[in-house]
Formats: sequence, structure tokens, C-alpha cells
Amino acid sequence: MSSTVRRVRRRRRARPSAVPRAAAATAVAVTAAALLAGCVTGTSSVTAPVDRPAGSGSPALWPAGAAFDYQLGGASPVPDGVTVVARDSTDEPAGAGYDICYVNGFQSQPGADWPDDLLLHRDSGELLVDPGWPDEHLFDTSTAEKRRALADLLAPTIDGCAASGYDAVEFDNLDSYSRSQGALDLDDAVAFATLLVDRAHASGLAAGQKNTGELGDRGRDEVGYDFAVVEECDLFDECASFTDVHGDHVLDIEYTDDLRGTFDDVCGRADTPASTILRDRDLAPEGEPGHEYARC
Repeated sequence: MSSTVRRVRRRRRARPSAVPRAAAATAVAVTAAALLAGCVTGTSSVTAPVDRPAGSGSPALWPAGAAFDYQLGGASPVPDGVTVVARDSTDEPAGAGYDICYVNGFQSQPGADWPDDLLLHRDSGELLVDPGWPDEHLFDTSTAEKRRALADLLAPTIDGCAASGYDAVEFDNLDSYSRSQGALDLDDAVAFATLLVDRAHASGLAAGQKNTGELGDRGRDEVGYDFAVVEECDLFDECASFTDVHGDHVLDIEYTDDLRGTFDDVCGRADTPASTILRDRDLAPEGEPGHEYARC
């Protein structure tokens, strides 16, 4: 069984990044036609400089090996020494130095109204849902017209990330094509991802690939992704498929309930990304039951 299929039961989702209904109605009208061993904990607020990858006009990224936190379960105090923080688009940036905005780019979120013809359906006519998240429907990215309409619907959320002060955006569920029962393929995902990344860049944001190691160099060279956010690449033994493409700009989250050995083992492996953390599965904020955080 491939890691992509297994991750269906493991992927962690944020609270809803809902598209405003007014914005959705407007868009539809327009488009109908070096590792450190051990663990570190604590809290503070730290600001760090960012760097830029080689290439004129490339979006700013964080320094190689920067400490980060993944706060999709809700905003939380910034751990001591952390300078990169990812939060849901409905939360304010952490202001720790480099802020990443989470957007569910390839599936619907509860509470958001999406035109029925832009969602995938079964042969029976029923909406196709993500088996791991039954209140989310897969976007139909099978045609250029539908991809443009979907991209326009997501544009206000992307622009909102920029307006809120985020530095980058990560688009979740790039791999939803693998759960489409054959209706979509990787090429459809690439074509739609390119539209989203172009919009992010136009808004002044760097754009991150989420999981999907099978994308390979296409993510950087064809889509234009600037970095990657990955879950459990050590568990699935696929970290190199991301670091070979994005180098030091890979953020890896391993979860406490499903480790390959101990977290010290994870941090000690040669192919573990320099920016790797351990989090509880629910990504609970600090002070709430179950919260866990450590970093290599």
C-alpha cells in the first residue's frame, strides 16, 4: 500500500478555511462563463530574518533549519526559539518571524458554500467525499473551465492571507486526486495547483506543497512551489522525496501516536529534514488536553 493511500487516515486538517459566501457568489458570476539531536520545548516570541532562494523575484523564505510550529488546531503561544509558524487562514499570524497560512486548496470545508457543478459526484449523482473527512467534498478539477472557477473562488482567501500579514500559504489536499475514484489524475492536480500558486505569488506570498511526494520535481519546476510542508515523512520513509526537491525548505510534522521508534531516533536519521517537529495528532493549543510539542 502506498504512503499516499495510507495517509488518508493520517492527514490532519485545520478548522474550516471557509470561502465567504459573498465572495463565492461574485466569483461564480465572473467565472460561470543539519540536524540537532534531542527535543526542545518552551515559549517566547522571536523574530528572525528570512532569506530568498536563488532566482530573481523569488519569494522570501525562512533561513535553513529554522525552528517551527504547526498550529492548525488553534493559535497558541509561540514555543521558545521558534521563528516559523503555520496557522489556519481564520487565525491571525503569530508574528514570530515567518508566518504560513493554511488553506484547504483541493477540497471543500464545512460551512463554505460551493457550487454543486464544481464538486465531484459519483455515478449515482451523490457527492464524492474524502473517506477520511466525510464532511469534505473533492473539487472537480477535471477541466480548465472548472479549475479557473475554483481558483477564483479561492482567490479571496489567498488574498486575505496576504492582507492579514502572512508571508506564505500552504495548499492542503494536493493528493485528493488519489481519492477521486479515477475521476482525476496527477496532471489535473498539477494544472490546478499552478493556478493557486500563481495567485499566491501575485499576492506576494510564497506557496507551499503539501505532502504528495510522487509529484517530484514537477512541484518546483512546473507548479512553482517554493517549499514543502509534509506529515510523517519519516514514518513513511519518504523524506528524501521532498528534500531532494526543496532542500532545506521542508517542514516536517511527525505525530506522537505513530512514530518509527522514538523521536530521538527520528531526529538522528540522516534524511530527516532539518526543520522537524513532534506534535499531538489533534494539534491542540498549548494548555489544552493532549498538547505536545518538541523539535529536533
